[in-house]
Amino acid sequence: MKPTLLIIAAGMGSRYGGLKQIDTVGPNGEIIIDYSMYDAVKAGFEKVVFVIRHYFEGAFREKIGNKLDGIVQTAYAYQELDSYLDGFPLPADRDKPWGTGHAILVAKDVISEPFVVINADDYYGVNTYRIIKEYLSGTRGDNSDYCMVGYTLDNTLSEYGHVSRGVCQCDENMYLKSVTEIRRIIKNKREIIFTDDGRQQQTLSGDEVVSMNLWGFQPDIFKHLQKQFGEFLVEHGKEQKSEFYIPSVVDRLVASKQKKVKVLHTEDSWFGVTYKQDKEIAQKSIQHLIERGFYPHKLWK
Repeated sequence: MKPTLLIIAAGMGSRYGGLKQIDTVGPNGEIIIDYSMYDAVKAGFEKVVFVIRHYFEGAFREKIGNKLDGIVQTAYAYQELDSYLDGFPLPADRDKPWGTGHAILVAKDVISEPFVVINADDYYGVNTYRIIKEYLSGTRGDNSDYCMVGYTLDNTLSEYGHVSRGVCQCDENMYLKSVTEIRRIIKNKREIIFTDDGRQQQTLSGDEVVSMNLWGFQPDIFKHLQKQFGEFLVEHGKEQKSEFYIPSVVDRLVASKQKKVKVLHTEDSWFGVTYKQDKEIAQKSIQHLIERGFYPHKLWK
């Protein structure tokens, strides 16, 4: 069964003013999600599911979703604050989305096959979609492993400020053991450093494998998400800004030996527009890929 691509885009409306101010990185007004969709189609994905909010659905379809008409099957899921609460009362002062784990959970009724999860505003690289699709497509019916794409830390850093990264610990067969969140990582001319919780500076080699939240799941993930989200609501549902994150879900499943996660390594560079100056780097990176023939000058004909 061919895997589906799930694109988490529910936060785009709030970050970009209802999709009216999306940062362009391509020469003809293309944004990062355009290149992700193009790479996925080229890798052979035949179905794309968008997780969005109802209030900007019209603008999203017009600016983004309609580009795939006649190319692949598309479907929509909606991450609203009251989605899949299963009787838990929505706090009156809650206005923040419930997080990436919840964003995946709301797609349970439109996905019944293996699927890949990406963030809408992250660029993952030309070859990455092929790598993860080949793994999921080759998974036999009795193999319930999940997977994730691991990036080389040095290929994910900003030149302009601190970032946080999940550093992966793997066994000898590249199955995930744990992910350690390291904050305040910064790259200077000579080394990569971070400040630990004791305010001491530590160095990193840059060769560490890190998670950029590109996951491959079997459809049974939805039952685990539903169970853990219910537990999360009991413990943290009344907190105004609490979030239910997918790495935490996966970490619990791995630690309890309920699931195994294969880490697939890529040499592709990841980028997002974390800092204002990152946009220029993103534009130059895309232009370089166009010049090398990975993308046409005009992405969508």
